[in-house]
Amino acid sequence: MFRVGPIEKEKALLLAPMEDVTDISYRLVCRELGADVVYTEFVNAEGIVRKNEKTHRKLKIINEERPVGIQIYGGRLESMVDAAKIAEELEPELIDINAGCWIKGVVACGAGAGMLKDPENMQKLVKAVVDAVGLPVTVKTRIGWDHENINILEIAKRLEDVGVKALTVHCRTRSMGHKGDADWDWINRVKEVVSIPVALNGNVMTARDVVDAFTQTTADAVMIARGAIGYPWIFKDAKRLLEGLPVDTEISYVERIRVCLRHLELATTVKGERRAILEQRKYYSGYLKGLSNAGSIRQELMKLLEYTQVEELLMGYQKYLSTLEHAYANVHQEPK
Repeated sequence: MFRVGPIEKEKALLLAPMEDVTDISYRLVCRELGADVVYTEFVNAEGIVRKNEKTHRKLKIINEERPVGIQIYGGRLESMVDAAKIAEELEPELIDINAGCWIKGVVACGAGAGMLKDPENMQKLVKAVVDAVGLPVTVKTRIGWDHENINILEIAKRLEDVGVKALTVHCRTRSMGHKGDADWDWINRVKEVVSIPVALNGNVMTARDVVDAFTQTTADAVMIARGAIGYPWIFKDAKRLLEGLPVDTEISYVERIRVCLRHLELATTVKGERRAILEQRKYYSGYLKGLSNAGSIRQELMKLLEYTQVEELLMGYQKYLSTLEHAYANVHQEPK
């Protein structure tokens, strides 16, 4: 059971915090398609305390996406404490600390997975955040720095001891980045040493992977990252499989276009039209993947700057695909 503050969900599906992906509009899309809990992009504590405008935009949450967690990262205790207090004012359901980011620039500051090199200091920093806020604090981390230094069991116990309410374990080391297979067996080992909820992360690319993660481990939740990029239906599909129901082998072009436009509509409401149109461009390849003549349509979409233009183009494209579908059906009709 994933029980954190007001959140109480059996076999919870979590949308991972991802830079330049999990903004409000995408979080809302994923919630509508079955995500139980969503997280902001990971937010730099230094940017928060220095009142950087771009950083503070990442903190924004709205009621429609709840339950939502704000994830922060940083290597300085004072900044993390102050950033957590600022995040708390926005009233998310939880505050998550990133102790898993493997990117060199983050690690070099002692943040993200850099914390794994000094478990005692990591525990001290996390305790300070826990003590500073009234909201539940959770942590997302990795199994260790490299294969010679896997210390997740020590880390997990240290974090539970200072009041962390749940732990997400990316089952790779920092040195692996996103390469190689995640070792899900570590979830069972972590569950043996702590009593708080544990979420599995890593190598969850399909709905079937979600089912396998729950079947093969004792995880209380599964956090989906790259598997959700461009395919938010992974949450809906996974829930159907977990309920023993069939899933569509392929998302229809009508549904793909509908969700694409819904995503853009939400983004426009939150960000304003021009910014939403520009930032939406990175999602088109995922939404239109595998559809006939999608490459040409994407090229045309890249030129547009108004929602009505995008809508008109995509609805025209839908009619084109419908014509192809009917033509194919007529050709393959069985003779009477």
